[in-house]
Amino acid sequence: MLLSSAPGQALLLSALLCRLAAAGYAALPTAVNITWSSINFKTILQWQPKPSGYFYTVEIHGQTSDIKKKCIRTTETECDVTDALKDVKETYVAHILSVMPAGMDNFEEPPYALSEKFTPYSQTVIGKPEIKNYTQKGSELNVVIQDPLTPYTFPNGSFQSIRDIFQHDLEYKLYYWKDQSSGKKDTTTKSHTFEVSVESTKNYCFYVQGFVPSRREDRNGQTSVMHCTTAERGVFDEYGAEVFIIIAVIAIAVITLAIVLPVILCKRKKVRTAREKQPLNGV
Repeated sequence: MLLSSAPGQALLLSALLCRLAAAGYAALPTAVNITWSSINFKTILQWQPKPSGYFYTVEIHGQTSDIKKKCIRTTETECDVTDALKDVKETYVAHILSVMPAGMDNFEEPPYALSEKFTPYSQTVIGKPEIKNYTQKGSELNVVIQDPLTPYTFPNGSFQSIRDIFQHDLEYKLYYWKDQSSGKKDTTTKSHTFEVSVESTKNYCFYVQGFVPSRREDRNGQTSVMHCTTAERGVFDEYGAEVFIIIAVIAIAVITLAIVLPVILCKRKKVRTAREKQPLNGV
């Protein structure tokens, strides 16, 4: 009798565990406030709330690619999904699963929340470009920039730059202006160098920004650190015409005094000498 009831008890226990697991999953909260944060194709998925008594697992679903699992049973509320998005022109959706501890999540599909769609090629932020070198020689300002690197690598292990991915879609804009002036100008290039005509006696400040004109949104990237040139300038350019005029007036006055003063002293000496040579009256 006991032997014949053993399979029935096993089935009953299994059914009970399934119902408990299902009840447990039904009570689990799902992720909210899901956001993609991506700069130069390094992409972090973030969400809320902090889990208590359960875990999260991230699944990345592409339109044409296989499902990739990341950050399995994590208690964190962010996940680096960069290496799951290597096809940068693919559009992805993240499933953030709320899962029970190991051994209790194999009976029922766990609840999950969906992210917004994300396409790295059109949505990653273009990071700050680096100004590698700059010179101001005469009336020409030369600026050389370096492309930001991405987390993705070539077969030889070297990192790809954003130029390697965007190719001719990537452009740079140089904003420049005279030092201590508010009049700002700009020019663009598809290369790594700028050559602009400037006033040779003026200092200039500038910064660079990458952008992708083909994008509908998020075209402009982050701006670089601002730099300023130090052109060699003469006294006239440095201090202005007023000071130059004052110096000229002082110089003329000194020269005039240097000429007139000896003449006056000489005349006074001659008068004194003549008086001394005159005979005394009555002698």
